[in-house]
Amino acid sequence: MDENYKNFRRCSFYTSSEEEEDEEDDNSSSSSFLHPLPITSPFLHLHPSDSSSSPDTDRRPLPEFVSSGGGSGIFNLPARASVHPGRPPSLELRPHPLRETQVGSYLRTIAASDRQLWAAAESGLRCWSFDDLFRPSESPDLSGDEETAPFRESELTSPALCLVVDSAVGLVWSGHKDGKIRSWKMEERSDGSGCFREGLTWQAHRTPVLSIVITTYGDVWSGSEGGVIKAWPWETLERSLSLSLDKRHMATLLVERSYIDLRNQVNMVGACSLPAVDVRYLLSDNCRARVWSGGYLSFALWDARSKELLKVFNIDGQVENRIEISSAPDFPIEEEMRVKIFSSSKKEKSQGSVSFFQRSRNALMGAADAVRRVAAKGGFGDDNRRTEAMIMSSDGMIWTGCSNGLFVQWDGTGNRLQEFQHHSSSVQCFCTFGTRLWVGYMSGTVLVLDLEGNLLGGWVAHSSPVINMVVGGGYVFTLANHGGIRAWNMTSPGLLDNILRSELSNRQLLYTKLENLKILSGTWNVGQERASPDSLISWLGSAASDVGIVVVGLQEIEMGAGVLAMAAAKETVGLEGSANGQWWLDAIGKTLDEGTTFERVGSRQLAGLLISVWARKNLRPYIGDVDAAAVPCGFGRAIGNKGAVGLRMRIYGRIICFVNCHFAAHLEAVNRRNDDFDHIYRTMIFSRPSNVLNFAAAGASSAIQMLRSANAVGIHSNEGKPELAEADMVVFFGDFNYRLQDISYDEARDFVSQRCFDWLRERDQLREEMKAGRVFQGMREGLIRFPPTYKFEKHIAGFAGYDSSEKKRIPAWCDRILYRDSRSTSVEECTLKCPIVSSILQYDACMDVTDSDHKPVRCIFRVDIAHADESIRRQEFGNIIKSNEKLRTLLRQLCNVPETIVSTNNIMLQKERTSVLRITNKCGKHKAIFEISCEGQCTVEDGLTVKQLCARASFGFPSWLEVTPAVGVIKPGQIVEVTVQHEEFHTREEFIDGVQQNSWCEDARDKEVIMAVKISGSFSAYSKTHRVRINHCFSPKTAHSQSSANSERTQASLLHRSDFSHLGSSSDVVDDLHKLRMVHEESL
Repeated sequence: MDENYKNFRRCSFYTSSEEEEDEEDDNSSSSSFLHPLPITSPFLHLHPSDSSSSPDTDRRPLPEFVSSGGGSGIFNLPARASVHPGRPPSLELRPHPLRETQVGSYLRTIAASDRQLWAAAESGLRCWSFDDLFRPSESPDLSGDEETAPFRESELTSPALCLVVDSAVGLVWSGHKDGKIRSWKMEERSDGSGCFREGLTWQAHRTPVLSIVITTYGDVWSGSEGGVIKAWPWETLERSLSLSLDKRHMATLLVERSYIDLRNQVNMVGACSLPAVDVRYLLSDNCRARVWSGGYLSFALWDARSKELLKVFNIDGQVENRIEISSAPDFPIEEEMRVKIFSSSKKEKSQGSVSFFQRSRNALMGAADAVRRVAAKGGFGDDNRRTEAMIMSSDGMIWTGCSNGLFVQWDGTGNRLQEFQHHSSSVQCFCTFGTRLWVGYMSGTVLVLDLEGNLLGGWVAHSSPVINMVVGGGYVFTLANHGGIRAWNMTSPGLLDNILRSELSNRQLLYTKLENLKILSGTWNVGQERASPDSLISWLGSAASDVGIVVVGLQEIEMGAGVLAMAAAKETVGLEGSANGQWWLDAIGKTLDEGTTFERVGSRQLAGLLISVWARKNLRPYIGDVDAAAVPCGFGRAIGNKGAVGLRMRIYGRIICFVNCHFAAHLEAVNRRNDDFDHIYRTMIFSRPSNVLNFAAAGASSAIQMLRSANAVGIHSNEGKPELAEADMVVFFGDFNYRLQDISYDEARDFVSQRCFDWLRERDQLREEMKAGRVFQGMREGLIRFPPTYKFEKHIAGFAGYDSSEKKRIPAWCDRILYRDSRSTSVEECTLKCPIVSSILQYDACMDVTDSDHKPVRCIFRVDIAHADESIRRQEFGNIIKSNEKLRTLLRQLCNVPETIVSTNNIMLQKERTSVLRITNKCGKHKAIFEISCEGQCTVEDGLTVKQLCARASFGFPSWLEVTPAVGVIKPGQIVEVTVQHEEFHTREEFIDGVQQNSWCEDARDKEVIMAVKISGSFSAYSKTHRVRINHCFSPKTAHSQSSANSERTQASLLHRSDFSHLGSSSDVVDDLHKLRMVHEESL
């Protein structure tokens, strides 16, 4: 009784004046409440994000109560730093753009040459020069690319789906959704409009071009839907490329009609052994002059020279024996009418060759085979093992990645050798160079392995799936599903990472930016009522005048068994919302002057729960990637009468989550409420776009959205952490339903009437549970200075409105707002290591609102956000690379090229003759990687050059020359023998519309080829090139004279030691070929 009396006396002291109340509260709660210190960082750039010059800016932050249990387990703060501690330092070529800015411009894939990076987008192509990697952005006003490195952009085209770079002829080939293949000059400058234009273009397929590749012999192959594969001979492409611009139409027509339909080539009496599946992958095996084509569940192996089908097999390596009726040939659109004219006669011929019984038998066997597979592998069949990526490594092995995280090694003949699994997420892409293999996963993880499949390192490279990786300019570029591109040093993980991390950390003050904004958060259990305009103005309108973001959470906007059942049914089919929910959104939007002052950013409804966010129009460009989530907690965690809805978004590059909750009711259900929070915190997954965004904005590409949905579990699991644990700031609000305990109704009413809130706080269940670390671990709440907000009689003002029914429910603070920012202690300032620091300026209830049995509660946060200016950071990255001598020395040591010897500089080939070229690795420590290509061919007649030296696409070999193996790895001190052989190829065929029309004898004149043997080390940053002249002579007489001439001019025309070239330098292959040609002509 004495203690109660003391508390009453203290309560009377509080009511004397507001200043005295503040002072006494501060003194009485020094152990439980913490005062956020003003944050001053004079070295940071301050960018006000809203009208924060109001008097509220100078308002003293409220004391805060901090819950126990934070900082460990799933409540540990996410790791943040100027340089991420969990991965190697990366160069942000294109920082993560906001998803809402990418409508119509998503990047789908990337490809690289020695000097450029190309990206295929939904609206055309982009090109980055490696000379501009460290330059500041030139597109500050381009939405989504404000901090992107300078780039060139093509004119608008149909969405580009695939790319291949051809350094030999200086072109990039792109396959598009409209079925066209386009060529782009690598060195072409932009026109007056700022865009570069396409070159040779033709209609390759009636359906999208899904894959494209350049074979060992310089031909271009393309794959499309339904198993269609077409080959475009280099001779025709070369002839078309040589035509002037005024003959472009003729060039297009020439190429369009020159294709070879490989699917029709393997037809067997009207039937085809190729599965009619989309050709998603085309891979050139330059080691053995073969081509792999593949879909999700099967592969085909082709001879690149003869274009013969060698083998069809499934993902288990089993040879496929099924015979499928061949689909209609994929003729160009303009030829469709001609196809129809002859289709009837062809159909009759096919039916005459393949009997009805034979076709029926094939169909039945195919169906039985499908049933057998489903029965053997479960209901989902092979979908969980489907192929998602394919690549060839430097040792000539083929690697395929599966959707279950497995990647498989194959030999060149299609035999499955072994499989590896280092991660459970789906494999999305591969990248290989030297003796390393990089693997990109759906979870955003990148793993680095050696060619034996041993794990060397790994890290989370992006916050979304890694959809492609390429090597160029000494870096590995990774493209994330969200459109961001990062460059990683080829030696990562390694010693260079430590030097870069240290140097970048020391310079963080140069690229740190600080933003400031205020957030108004409001919660209200509306009890199935609709609020009056005056109530909404009192609650939100009066407080939103100088805030940048308004977050509203409502509970019980509608209830009842029918409503809950309908909401559950909608959720199962991906629908949400109701008429009541829309009314509330419209009413609040009108209060906030939506459309003029504020814009709605996102919303989510689950039965009676609704959350929505509005942002000022000047702040809207800095907010994006808005995702929504819902977690039901009622009736076995299945019904939304209790539960939570949440919104996650990026604000100035930092992740902030808002969660609106409604926990279990009744005084004694404390443990159930704690369990509700734990369930929500652990299971809330933001994998679904907000319904305020239209379908196009939510995901213009169905493929993009499919990846996001499939990746929900992968993103959720970062070392087993929930998604909410990975946010920089989390705000929880709602009707938590925690009550006052060990107090009667009358006592509570008396304390409230005396405004004695400190003693009531001691009886607050939520505060007790937070103090014990059983709920809201590590979260903060402002000091409560307002009366309990539950339970009231509707439309009765003042304290007289508290429940006066028979139940006489004890007043309680059911409606609360809590948060967690990036601070591990209360005195941390806002830096890149602690990117969000928040304080509470206002925390109160609108006691004059009487529309519901709950009072609405609001809280105004002042939020400081630190983020990196990636444009400046990229410049500093370049300065470190150029100026740090220790780093440059280490790079030179790592990029040494092993010393090698090539057995000869001259090879004389006669008809069907074979020669052996020996390559010796003299280095005793390091492996040597070799790659053989053809820099050009010229025609020789009577000892004189008739046709000048010219290269085929991708430095391909002429059709008469076979080099095996053309790529490989040489162990220290060992020798590799390369077979150089003349292949009998007497006739050449001409195809028109996929059908052979003409043939002629091969050119019988003598030929000369310059073959390049490129040697590189394990990291492939540098290379040495040995050049070998191959003379092909048809007659023995010519061979004898050529041999004598060659022996006299060997010293003059060929280099005995290898020349040195840097892969990322500006050396021009055309100049090299020109020099070789001059040497050759001078020696004649």
